Amino acid sequence: MSGIKSFFFKFIILTAMLLGTPLLGVSLAGYPVLRFLEFPPKTRYVQHAPFSWFAFAAYSLSILAVVIPLIISGLRSHPNQSTAASSRKTFPWWGWLGLLSGLISWILAWTRLPWFAEFQPHTFSPLWFSFILVINAICYRQTGSCLMTDRPGYFLLLFPTSAAFWWFFEYSNRFVQNWYYMGPDFSPQEYFWYATLPFSTVLPAVLSTRQWFFSFRCLRQRYGNFVSFTLPYPRPLASGILLISAMGLAAIGVWPNYLFPLLWVSPLLIIVSLQILMKEQNIIDQMCAGHWGFAVSSALAALFCGGFWEMWNYFSLAKWEYSIPFVHRFLIFEMPLLGYAGYLPFGLECTVVGGMLEKMLRR
Repeated sequence: MSGIKSFFFKFIILTAMLLGTPLLGVSLAGYPVLRFLEFPPKTRYVQHAPFSWFAFAAYSLSILAVVIPLIISGLRSHPNQSTAASSRKTFPWWGWLGLLSGLISWILAWTRLPWFAEFQPHTFSPLWFSFILVINAICYRQTGSCLMTDRPGYFLLLFPTSAAFWWFFEYSNRFVQNWYYMGPDFSPQEYFWYATLPFSTVLPAVLSTRQWFFSFRCLRQRYGNFVSFTLPYPRPLASGILLISAMGLAAIGVWPNYLFPLLWVSPLLIIVSLQILMKEQNIIDQMCAGHWGFAVSSALAALFCGGFWEMWNYFSLAKWEYSIPFVHRFLIFEMPLLGYAGYLPFGLECTVVGGMLEKMLRR
């Protein structure tokens, strides 16, 4: 199957599963469907379960069971001590421009100056455009290359792709309501355009940061020849995961307190399962072969960006807040501590979506 056909086939399946199955589930359960399609989303109708120490401990142990072995094994590995010739460049002028615009945008976002009141709700996008410039400039200085200068066409296409990508998450959130927005009231048209602009920065920010992280020699060496494993019966397993994902998504609006983690992992499960079924290269193949550097750098990049997202959101006028069942405690900015774990699979999702786009362009 050609790159373009493959891209759109996976996109259609992903769209049908992420958009259709949750709506089908709540419809079969007899819930009023229109409330899940409210736009802009204002009504809060999900009653989230209160904090539970048992659930907090169970989620924490599950996360640590994955993360701690990766950290310990990475620290125990012995990277090659050979060094390559330095390719450091001077910090580019557009990086200084990004630093200046980012500092100004940060000040304006966190202050309430009367003369700036009309534009106050729209300061998030300038912050992230500035971040993207700066992180590409840092990568360029360190390696002599970056996503923005090496592949400008691909880099620019990441922006509209990112907007569509994040609208999927906004839609899925209607069934679990783990975050909600505070700030001025907008008409549907205003809300769409004002939201689409910051949504367009997600993929460029994460993938540019991933390239910077992947440039660290210690990370590539420690996780470049890491634990290898064999995936038994990959295609039947992928078919089973697709079926389970569809069932889980159909039930996510019925039991949001228990199935909300699917919001973060289901896109990754669906895309990778489709790639396995279509015998395409995928991120699991890399990990099976012991090449974990790309996956680790992707997860760390999203977590790194997530820290800035949450920090800049904290004192902004137009902002979001969270309500996470069972684990809503120990807030870092507006996000509960365990909520940051969602950025780890999100980083892999950004990578596989970026890889799909790259493969389509290449073919």
